[in-house]
Amino acid sequence: MSVWSRRIGSVLAGLALARSFPPHYGWWWLAPGGVAALTLCVRHQSVRSAGVLGFLFGAAFFGMLLTWMTVVGIDAWIGLSAFCALWFGLLGISCAWVTRLRGWPLWVACLWVAEEALRDRIPLGGFPWGRLAFVTGEGALTAYAWLLGAPGVTFATALVGALIAYAVVGVRRSPRARVLAVSVSLVSIVVVFALMDYARPMIEGPRNAGVSVVQVAVVQGNVPQAGFDFRGEREQVLRNHVQATLTLAAQVKRGETARPAFVIWPENATDIDPYTDQNAAALIQSAVDAIGVPVLVGAVVRNPRDPNTVLNLAIVWNPKTTTSAGGPGQTYAKRHPVPFGEYIPARALIGNFTQRFALIPHDFAAGDSPGVLNIAGVTVGDVICFEVAYDQEPRDVINGVGAAAGAQLLVVQTNNATYGNTGQPEQQLAIEQLRAIEHDRTVLVAATSGISAVIAPTGQIAQRSQEFTQIVLQTGAALSVTRSPADRLGEWPEWILTVIAFVAVIRGARAGHKVGS
Repeated sequence: MSVWSRRIGSVLAGLALARSFPPHYGWWWLAPGGVAALTLCVRHQSVRSAGVLGFLFGAAFFGMLLTWMTVVGIDAWIGLSAFCALWFGLLGISCAWVTRLRGWPLWVACLWVAEEALRDRIPLGGFPWGRLAFVTGEGALTAYAWLLGAPGVTFATALVGALIAYAVVGVRRSPRARVLAVSVSLVSIVVVFALMDYARPMIEGPRNAGVSVVQVAVVQGNVPQAGFDFRGEREQVLRNHVQATLTLAAQVKRGETARPAFVIWPENATDIDPYTDQNAAALIQSAVDAIGVPVLVGAVVRNPRDPNTVLNLAIVWNPKTTTSAGGPGQTYAKRHPVPFGEYIPARALIGNFTQRFALIPHDFAAGDSPGVLNIAGVTVGDVICFEVAYDQEPRDVINGVGAAAGAQLLVVQTNNATYGNTGQPEQQLAIEQLRAIEHDRTVLVAATSGISAVIAPTGQIAQRSQEFTQIVLQTGAALSVTRSPADRLGEWPEWILTVIAFVAVIRGARAGHKVGS
């Protein structure tokens, strides 16, 4: 291939990979195709050429995937896409090196896991959006999440793509070599899917037969309008969630629906600190008392340890009874605040760089413990918004910490109003589907404006809301007490595959500065 055909091919491959993600449902098969195309483009290329090709692939991929960032600003969209593309520049160079080695499809697959492992953590806690594992919650390879976690899905997807590339390379060889390469690729791909089919009955089977079911209500109160301006309507957002809960309480009183064991409100259900604002606290208490069960409230509150910062907090708000005054109880503070979204790194240096930073007048501080909460006798694992995209936070609440028991179900409190109708809520929903499979848990998603959902442990969506509507989802959520193989293995599969990738890169680099035939 010529230089420009490779460059055009890399861009098209990146666009194809982006197309495999939501909201383009049913196109998951483009993901292995994108991996295959990038591998073919960088094979036999110099370090400089492979780096450029990888960057072009990444820029096209993230440029299309992250179009929802244009709501924040064109500069933010371009900047984040370009930064993430740098990781793919390194991936391109690494793939060029390892494709010199025997068995290179395996090393290419390990490299994709390694790239994600680093990008998920570096810098400032990383940016995990766009992992191969997040292509779709209903893809043909998502069963690997139950076995090996999200890295296992990435590995399987990349391996299929690399094997396709291996078959294409083999077609160009002698007839005997062609038959061997194509046969090895096809057999290997069949094995990858066969292992998935072996695991799927375990995921979809009655592993938790006889476990209890708890009635839960998920409230989506809605916001006055999309975008950043919804922040200026803080009291209305709170009142929307209060009103939706009061309506539910009235239905329960009339016998039209069963009373839930507890109710879930989303992140930012109140941006008015209920610990310091008596009116906000009274509004919340009125809804909680009306429904008569605990409500998990998403709130922004002043940090008692540092008055210059705030906390993204989940509060278990209890009803008044004859033996209890009710009010706020257990809390979970978001452990992984988003840089430039919830806090400004080096604010003193760059705080005046753009007026947009004025929308974040106070930095969010990070919590220091997982969101394991006891609500109405149920051990609930809570993660807040983008935390669901990181492996550590959901895994911690399922495994428990110290003597704490692991969560019986997983709750995601989120606020995607800024990115409404952009495709971002659908992308997050796919991540939440994968987490349900990975952790063998029912996942309840409460969003201010959508998409709220009830997701079964198989990853299937039992209920979901439309965006920018007020709705209450009610469900009987199955409680699980088992841990999936992925939870038991933890980070080990990811780090083992990453180490293998680094060893392969070193071996490939030693073979020379330019990949030969």
